[in-house]
Amino acid sequence: MSDDDGYRKLFVAESRENHENVVRNLLVLEEGSDDEAIAEIFRSAHTLKGMSASMGFHEMEHLCHSMEDVFDLIRNGHTAVEQDLIDVLLAGTDVIEEMLDDIEGGGDCSSISSSHLVADLEKYASETTEESAEVSDASESCESAPDSFKLTITVDKTCAMKDIRALLVLQNLESLGTIVSSTPTKEDLEDGTVPFSGEMEVEFVSDAGMDAVRSAALGTEIASVCFAGEVQPEPDEPDTPAESDTVSVKSSGLSPAATVTKVERTEKSEKVREVKNLRVDITRLDQMMNLVEDLVINGGRLKQIAGMYKIKEMDESLSMVSRSVSDLQNLMMNIRMIPLNQIFNRFPRVVRDVAHHDGKEVEFTMLGGDTELDRSVMDGLSDPLLHLIRNGVNHGLETPDEREASGKPRKGTLTLSAWREQGNVIIELSEDGKGINRNQILKKAIERGLVQEEGAATLTDQEVIDFLFQPGFSTAEEITDISGRGVGLDVVKSTIESLNGSIKVQTELGKGSRFTLTLPPTMAIVDVMMVRINDRRCAIPINGVVEVAKANLDNIHKVGTSEVIMLRDEVLQIFRLNEMFGERPVSEIMVVVLYKGNKCCIPVDVVEGQQEVVVKPVSSVIGNCRGVGGITIPGDGAVVPVLDVNTMV
Repeated sequence: MSDDDGYRKLFVAESRENHENVVRNLLVLEEGSDDEAIAEIFRSAHTLKGMSASMGFHEMEHLCHSMEDVFDLIRNGHTAVEQDLIDVLLAGTDVIEEMLDDIEGGGDCSSISSSHLVADLEKYASETTEESAEVSDASESCESAPDSFKLTITVDKTCAMKDIRALLVLQNLESLGTIVSSTPTKEDLEDGTVPFSGEMEVEFVSDAGMDAVRSAALGTEIASVCFAGEVQPEPDEPDTPAESDTVSVKSSGLSPAATVTKVERTEKSEKVREVKNLRVDITRLDQMMNLVEDLVINGGRLKQIAGMYKIKEMDESLSMVSRSVSDLQNLMMNIRMIPLNQIFNRFPRVVRDVAHHDGKEVEFTMLGGDTELDRSVMDGLSDPLLHLIRNGVNHGLETPDEREASGKPRKGTLTLSAWREQGNVIIELSEDGKGINRNQILKKAIERGLVQEEGAATLTDQEVIDFLFQPGFSTAEEITDISGRGVGLDVVKSTIESLNGSIKVQTELGKGSRFTLTLPPTMAIVDVMMVRINDRRCAIPINGVVEVAKANLDNIHKVGTSEVIMLRDEVLQIFRLNEMFGERPVSEIMVVVLYKGNKCCIPVDVVEGQQEVVVKPVSSVIGNCRGVGGITIPGDGAVVPVLDVNTMV
């Protein structure tokens, strides 16, 4: 990887963090004045401007500069935070996000125009400046001359690119004043001709004040910023601490006790500066995961071989290797886990935009964002949640006047929650809106021919709600920019099921609705039950299995075109899976699985037992196959399909 690629990745990663910080605090500021939010916005916008300038992304720098000017006016109390201004600033963050996507893909964002936003921001800034011109003229005569500063800036010794980090600091300082001199110079850092030790001396003139200057110089991987006259932090000890300590005692008159104290203090300082987090390219994690999966598969094969030949020494060695592989597997799975906040943090902005578009008042609450999911599950979860949240505000919640007329508070509530339950991750979205109207759904279902009018009245509420998951089904009266384009809950359902999850809806007319998503924490390595159906081997994920029972075939009855069986005083539907495995006589062994919150039975010939397997996707080879969630290769080397209960039944 070239240095340019390294700089670009570092720039994108840090810029996204600052971008999210700006958006998050703009939403806070929209609710009311907040000095801390204003300070956070200005700091992040300032950093974005400086970093984009140093990397040569001038279109992004120009937009960030215009936004920073407005943020500065807000910070200094020269302009009020109004709805129109927030709209323009959020539109600016949308363009910045688009630019970052372009940069991450190898572009320079020059093709993305922001001139219309820059014009709006500059117009807003100039109008505000003109309004306060008289006050400024009166006070200018009283202002003092710019201050002169001498700074010593130390880059963290663990920083991989000290020169580019120092350049970013200089760029940030230039936006606040004038750099008189620096050692090393900006040119030396850019050319790379002079080795950079990590410490930089800067003479600087600015009227922004010491705090603003310090804030501009500080940042990620900056160990310290010291002004002339301040006490310098103690430098790192040399490689031979004993000799250095002895010298310091002789030269300064320190006692041995003082020397020991100094060493202890230095050691504590060292611990604070240890690298606690590393940015790792996701492709490397995927490669590591593939290697771990290969170890799991081959470990199972070796166990079978050891069982065949019954070699004691081999059994003992394999037991030790198995423990190490298991520990490595668990460690790898934990490394791949990502907190849901990674996608939750974008939703407050979505709620705000949809509510603003629809003229609704919404109190949005997020809980359990620290709940973790594997990256493979997380990647497919963002779009379904985004769709549910938009629908919740757009279709679920009423307007303030409608809520007031029905005796509700004018502001609706939307709550997004997540937690762990019985090995799964549960994500729940609830709102206190108008609920789902059964009659409205039935009317649409009859129009589309999904059900006959005479049979509609006999359907249960759950069966009626299931119509919402039909392709293209929508009860929206009109098409809007937010929803009602025919891309409905069927897309959400299919995506969740492709993640080996399920979705359930509960609703009460006039009270609101609740969407519950049940997901496995990972899709890569799972516990399965190995079974044989019609002499063909397959695996059923354990998280979908309720029990294995031996049934009395005399208790099987026909109900319409379906078969049911009485098992433990429950009537359960039987699914023979003839389309997948061919027809055969029904077996007494029933695997009871959970489907859409209800139990049903799958007859199997043999249950071979529980096993931990690596699940590989099949879509890249043969395309999506209904009823098959992936394939696995157990110890004997056979290719075994892993059934997906959600699409199989």
